[in-house]
Amino acid sequence: MIMWPLAIVAGADMVIQKAIPGHHTNDFKPVYTAVAAFWRNEPVYTANLNSVDPHYLYPPGGTLLLAPIGLLDESTGRLVFLFLNLAAAVLAVYLLLRMFGYSWRSPLAPVGYFALFLSEALVNTLTFGNVNGLFFLAEVVFLTLLLGRRDTAAGIVLGVTIAIKPILAPLLLLPAVRRQWSTVALAVAVPVLATAVAWPLAADPGHYFVHNLPYSLRIRDYYNSSVSGFGVYYDVPAPAILLVRGLLALAVMVSLWLLYRYYREQELFFVTTTAGVLLTAEFALSSLGQQYYSMFLFPFLFTIVVRNSLLRNWPAWLAIFAFYSYETWHLFRWPAFGRNLEYSRTTFGWALLLIVVCCVLVDRYLAARREGRLAHGIDPVHLAPDLPTRDHSHGWAANDPRSGCTTGVDSELEAAHSRSRHVE
Repeated sequence: MIMWPLAIVAGADMVIQKAIPGHHTNDFKPVYTAVAAFWRNEPVYTANLNSVDPHYLYPPGGTLLLAPIGLLDESTGRLVFLFLNLAAAVLAVYLLLRMFGYSWRSPLAPVGYFALFLSEALVNTLTFGNVNGLFFLAEVVFLTLLLGRRDTAAGIVLGVTIAIKPILAPLLLLPAVRRQWSTVALAVAVPVLATAVAWPLAADPGHYFVHNLPYSLRIRDYYNSSVSGFGVYYDVPAPAILLVRGLLALAVMVSLWLLYRYYREQELFFVTTTAGVLLTAEFALSSLGQQYYSMFLFPFLFTIVVRNSLLRNWPAWLAIFAFYSYETWHLFRWPAFGRNLEYSRTTFGWALLLIVVCCVLVDRYLAARREGRLAHGIDPVHLAPDLPTRDHSHGWAANDPRSGCTTGVDSELEAAHSRSRHVE
């Protein structure tokens, strides 16, 4: 009763006050210009990459897949694109609820939507006219199909996203370590096939590889929250940047090894947590990381309801607030301090999250080794239960050993609790 009105009003405010009016940063315009040129068989990759305006950086296969947008006029196309991304994000959260064993009737549902509508990731995705909402849905669908061992469909979904932009490409590691090789093969084949089909239809497909792709791999000093982008913006010496990236990469490798070694049989926990670590590492350590990429960490954040979650500590949520909050930290009384705080919070948030995950896992490992129980895993002996109460009719059942989730409440206690409610 409390959270649904808050979630609905927050969503309405976000769409009406922020998304529809738009912003001076317009990610949709270069996409529309490119696909319109594609339909006219004109060159697509003609932007001046020395400017700080949004550029069209999608490969020829991505242009082909996005081409239907060009059938509409620009203003109509933007609104359609906006509401498609909004609907995709809303559906993605619903599927996440199902994945973790909850229904829309659970109190987790309005809490999840409230957090989504207040996040910088969704607000700026819709306000700028970006494709991240659709990619968020594709990520959740991919994880769902992967857990369900529907390898062909999972590979096609991931492959389509890679054909447009490879932001979810690190997730290829998940089917690889789970030996779902057909998923890996299809995820690689789909973008290759899309490029092959688009090549004879486009006016300048080769220009992408000599003009746009090298630019995409460069470290730019604006709108870039990666460690490298932060370092370049603040003129940090290159060896210091390399050292920080190396230490974070080491933490990531330790985390991934411990997750694979001790949690791979708990499929839901392993897949969602590993996906979060891989994507956070990509955003922090690659050449480009933008704050609204954090939308793809939502499946990882949902693991807070699982009893062996790595996020049940305050430093993790300090990090999450740093990169998820839409609030700005430009301070009227201390402008220089506020500017530095605003421009660095996403970088430090991603880095802190990677450090927290590594520290929790290493602490669990050392405690288990000290107590002589490594053979039984590294989970602490005493864990809080899953929260809130699960809906056993949806998603991965609470006591399914593949999920890594147990309620700790047997059927007799549940029956007794039900009888007590009836008496009351």
